[in-house]
Amino acid sequence: MLIAGFPAGAWGTNCYLVAPAAGEECVIIDPGHQAAQGVEETLAKHRLKPVAVVLTHGHLDHVASVVPVCGAHDVPAWIHPADRYMLSDPAKAFGRSIGLPLLGELTVGEPDDLKELTDGARLELAGLEFSVAHAPGHTKGSVTFRLPERADIPSVFFSGDLLFAGSIGRTDLPGGDHAEILESLARVVLPLDDSTVVLSGHGPQTSIGRERATNPFLRQVADGLGDGAPAPAPRRGM
Repeated sequence: MLIAGFPAGAWGTNCYLVAPAAGEECVIIDPGHQAAQGVEETLAKHRLKPVAVVLTHGHLDHVASVVPVCGAHDVPAWIHPADRYMLSDPAKAFGRSIGLPLLGELTVGEPDDLKELTDGARLELAGLEFSVAHAPGHTKGSVTFRLPERADIPSVFFSGDLLFAGSIGRTDLPGGDHAEILESLARVVLPLDDSTVVLSGHGPQTSIGRERATNPFLRQVADGLGDGAPAPAPRRGM
């Protein structure tokens, strides 16, 4: 399996291209702010043909390049319905528009072919099967994608802004809810095998085992402390 990722834009949001191997079809995950050029370079480097874009949530730093990327390759995008509105009106995700002019010209709106994700769905794309889990807390429509273990390749978990190496997503923006993100961590993350590779929306690769042992938020959820967890820090992205 081939997974090629790169950080893009002002927030260093990780965009991933996933394929069975070089020279085959691929899925693009979270083409965010200023990600279009990196997507094209990665496609050319690995001789990939995109068949779909899938989005972990609707924040601008994860979706800003969806329209140009989908348009350039005539592919659909997938997003949870609770975050769909952010594609056309990203300022609502911040409760204010301060800072948006600093990002340069943005193409907001929905791609021509937009599909909605549901909890428990299985997306068969590019010869791969992505399991979808609704994981609200960072936003109401946050989801994760998981690829199953294959031969000697461990399961891969695309956590979006639910789980980072050593931290979790912020919950202070509209639609965020700290108690809800803790519930999502307990329901979606804790049951995963320790060997599962975690590729998050920001920051480095990690594993479920490492986070179970060292991430203070995940440890508190595992210990059943719930609302006793401190506010998320450090925060990454939007």
